Amino acid sequence: MNREPIKSFEDLDCWKACRSLRVFVAKKFFKALPGEERYRLGDQILRSACSATSNIAEGYGRFHYLDNAKFCSNARGSCWETLDHMITAVDEGIASEELLNEGREIASHAIALLNGYIAYLRKADREKGNHQ
Repeated sequence: MNREPIKSFEDLDCWKACRSLRVFVAKKFFKALPGEERYRLGDQILRSACSATSNIAEGYGRFHYLDNAKFCSNARGSCWETLDHMITAVDEGIASEELLNEGREIASHAIALLNGYIAYLRKADREKGNHQ
């Protein structure tokens, strides 16, 4: 497998997937919400989607496997929170099932990649014997 070396958090597949979720929320889901909802539920969903990429970036800057894994775990939680907000929007009749299904697919992909990266970080920590 010929992969480019990771030079920044921007090279991480999990960050790219969370970025796709954030962009979907900002450019598609948020804009589909009625105007009055953009300040209530819309603000919350934007914050949770932004939190996913921010946590990955912050964890990457920690330089310790388990610190990084903890921030990635937070990012995973933010993906789940974003999905919950999308479900709420459907339950309240302000977003479509179709939009939810698209968002669910993007969030699920991001979560799967985060799970893999977290497992990699934990394994790398065990192999290096870096127990803090």
